[in-house]
Amino acid sequence: MQPAHFQVDFKWTNREMEDRLKEIGQKIDVQMVLTQHLRSIDATLEKWIPRKLNEEELIKIAGPQRYSCDYEALNTVLFQPIWELLDRGGKKWRSTLLLLVAEALGKKADDVLDFVVITEIVHNGSLIIDDIEDESDFRRGKPCLHKMMGVDVAINAGNFMYFLPLRMLREYRGKLSAETILKCYELYSQDLVNLHLGQGLDISWHGSKSQAIEEPNEANYLQMCANKTGGLARLSAKLSAVICGASDAQIEAVGNFAESIGVAFQIQDDILNLVEDSQLSAGKGGAGEDIHEGKRTLMVIHVFNTGSPEHAARLKEILAMKTSDAALIKEAIGILKANNGIEYAKSVAEDLVKKAWSDIDKLLPATEAKQKLKALTEFMRSRRRHS
Repeated sequence: MQPAHFQVDFKWTNREMEDRLKEIGQKIDVQMVLTQHLRSIDATLEKWIPRKLNEEELIKIAGPQRYSCDYEALNTVLFQPIWELLDRGGKKWRSTLLLLVAEALGKKADDVLDFVVITEIVHNGSLIIDDIEDESDFRRGKPCLHKMMGVDVAINAGNFMYFLPLRMLREYRGKLSAETILKCYELYSQDLVNLHLGQGLDISWHGSKSQAIEEPNEANYLQMCANKTGGLARLSAKLSAVICGASDAQIEAVGNFAESIGVAFQIQDDILNLVEDSQLSAGKGGAGEDIHEGKRTLMVIHVFNTGSPEHAARLKEILAMKTSDAALIKEAIGILKANNGIEYAKSVAEDLVKKAWSDIDKLLPATEAKQKLKALTEFMRSRRRHS
């Protein structure tokens, strides 16, 4: 069966389009692609997430309250922590992906702009919870929220962010068909489940009290990433496709594509965590935080599977220490490098991205938006900095 192609209306001839895209492809700056929608994404977050809660906003979020509400308290323990994290910035590549998918499907970014609140807020909520579970110290160059405001406040704020975007879906009743709204709810709830499946696997492999008896294999790791990091990328792309009126087959196609680049992003994230001068490692408290946490990354699994028995045993010993000792962390990184763990991880990420693009390339017509999407895809596997 031939793949169903997305339909996009444009007035240029094929030759004109090919010439134009060849010119564009040579000029695309992925940082510019990420930046060009940043202002509208930030404005959308401001639109749906109040900086200071009042009665009108509370009714929109939670409905009328039966008794008397302490707004000062709610602002202190919910909206102040939320905006403390959001104001630190972040890549917002999931939101950019959502917008670019819509443009590649022949729609306008504005048609789906409000929906960036879902993946952006859920993602940031998951970071708060992840930092607590990993006992991390820094996030985006500043102390983690649980270090600043307490574990109880951070847990509640992080969990609150999983549900806060539902306000937007409720207010979209009447703007979109009931069937479309229902599909969005289904996608939202399913990927929240998947997010916790992925996080559960990650915890089981390095948690001091829950560590799995058997080491994960490469397929286990990729599935964990597909659920944890790939899940919100998949949700971004699928939501965009649903709102744009794509078929079920097309929705699955863009979802699989986004999931793959999300996995590649996580692999590259793990690599950057080991680089002393990377902005990512600095923002998270220094190079080798994953070693300190005992994380089972693709590089670690590769050493366990193919490295020398001595190196594999020593690496496992260091990971079990949950050490903050710089010399031991440096030794572990040296083992990963000596056994080609980093190079192997890079090759897996590259293969994932190539396959993902090959599959979606067959379905998308030649447009400028498609070239931007490809540029973002390449960035996922090859970025050098936390941007």
